[in-house]
Amino acid sequence: MGTIKLSREALYSNLDIIAQQVGAKDKIAVVLKDNAYGHGAVLIAQAASQYGITQAVVRLESEALEIAQYFETVLILADFPGVGNANFRYVINTLESIEKFPKGTRVELKIDTGMHRHGIAIDDLEKAFKRMADQGLECVGIMSHFKSADTLSSEWFWQRRAFDGLKEKAVKSAKKQGWNVRFHISNSAGTFRSSQCEDDMVRIGIALYGCLQMDVTLLQPALKPVLSLVGDKIATRTLKAGQRVGYNGIYEAQCDEVVSTYDLGYANGLDRLASNRYVTPDGIALRGRISMDSAAFSTDADELLIFNDANEYAKAVGTIGYEILACLDKDLKREWVETVRGELVEP
Repeated sequence: MGTIKLSREALYSNLDIIAQQVGAKDKIAVVLKDNAYGHGAVLIAQAASQYGITQAVVRLESEALEIAQYFETVLILADFPGVGNANFRYVINTLESIEKFPKGTRVELKIDTGMHRHGIAIDDLEKAFKRMADQGLECVGIMSHFKSADTLSSEWFWQRRAFDGLKEKAVKSAKKQGWNVRFHISNSAGTFRSSQCEDDMVRIGIALYGCLQMDVTLLQPALKPVLSLVGDKIATRTLKAGQRVGYNGIYEAQCDEVVSTYDLGYANGLDRLASNRYVTPDGIALRGRISMDSAAFSTDADELLIFNDANEYAKAVGTIGYEILACLDKDLKREWVETVRGELVEP
């Protein structure tokens, strides 16, 4: 199979930009769910920890267990406790789920400030606090999520105002129970919507990996993609004029043309919709239909850079970089490039 190459230089540059934006690296929680958006959760966890990040966010407890040793706290977005780990915090997404958490669990309460996906209604805040107390839980955080921080609309302002408006009431209710709560709502896009970080933490996902996309009217941070996808050659042949390549022969050579197949296909995360329409960053055209385990390109190079920016590849299939990254085969080899801030390091 092909190889995913990761740039430490890009990762640390992105963290520098994010830390400057929020005022301190201590406010950054790195989002490592879904195999760190395809980058490799353990590899990114190790590097983020070396940078000085102490907080992480995942979706499942199984993901938390993979990276627990690298962080002081891990926030689990959508799972229930199965092991005892004092560093894990679990998100409560509905009133009805409160009774499913064992006594003593550290939890963070999600509030619906307008996305209408997960979270309790703002008016149910007191009810939630009572249920958590009756269940013997320890509430350590109040959170929400922006639905359109990456676009120029009034939604970001309304959600920001709604979240800020509940803080005083939440703090008073928490103190009655002996709880000390933190507040956070900002995802990657939300982090760059304001010059001031008004919360205790920001949850950084796509910006960490250098693929944040904001409306052109908004701040465009100089983030760098961390991940490149590279294929190794399987075979080379010369198509004669009029010959076709791949399933159903959707590409026909107009003149004699050298093409090679590479060891990446839609089973590895190459979206089949890119067939016969994608061109690599080096100007190499994809020829014919992507197969399950291979794809043909107009070159005879032994190693081929497929993409070094998931957003650019995503344009060829009409989707977003998130989807391209998240669909990358977990079994693909992942390795670091060998420089960090200009110095050689162990790969």
